[in-house]
Amino acid sequence: MARPEVGDRVRRCAACGEYAYGGAPDCAACRALVDAIVEEPWEAFVRASGAGPGEERDLAELVLGEPDRHDWRVVDAAYDRLTCEDCGERLARGPAGCAGCERAHSFRYAAIETDRPGVPAGNEHAVRVNVSVVRRPQMTSAAELLVRRKLLPLLLVGFLPTTREAQRVSAQVKGAAPGERERVVDRAVEETLARTGLAPA
Repeated sequence: MARPEVGDRVRRCAACGEYAYGGAPDCAACRALVDAIVEEPWEAFVRASGAGPGEERDLAELVLGEPDRHDWRVVDAAYDRLTCEDCGERLARGPAGCAGCERAHSFRYAAIETDRPGVPAGNEHAVRVNVSVVRRPQMTSAAELLVRRKLLPLLLVGFLPTTREAQRVSAQVKGAAPGERERVVDRAVEETLARTGLAPA
């Protein structure tokens, strides 16, 4: 499934009830949607390159040798095709503290991030960061993961919070008891959807 278009309304995931994409990583359906954000461009890139069966690993190594020449989604998918020599997991997605994965992750943001027409400047970077956090949940706090995954559906349809809005929600989440944090984020999301007209019809 292609990622949403700018201006689309968010929709609910039939599997978990969250806004689609926002139930990841726990919801398998949402996790598959998030993974498709990087997998679909990778598949198109492989076709365009003319790479044959069994050549994806070599292609991934070429991409990671020059990440600044490729779209971030192609770079992130290339990481998935390689194995970390230190931990044996997919490169850049191993456990917290893995030196090889952290080293690889540090090069991730050299890739190209192109904002789609009609979005605020920086929307694509925000999408990219939130996708990265959701796909590497072991590398962040539960509070950050909560905010990033819940905000992802809004980012995908073109929303971008101001610095002030992001700081306000972050402060509210940090100040809330752990059991109240999801309610705080859900309220902020619903208020944003109502204000922007992106809520489900």
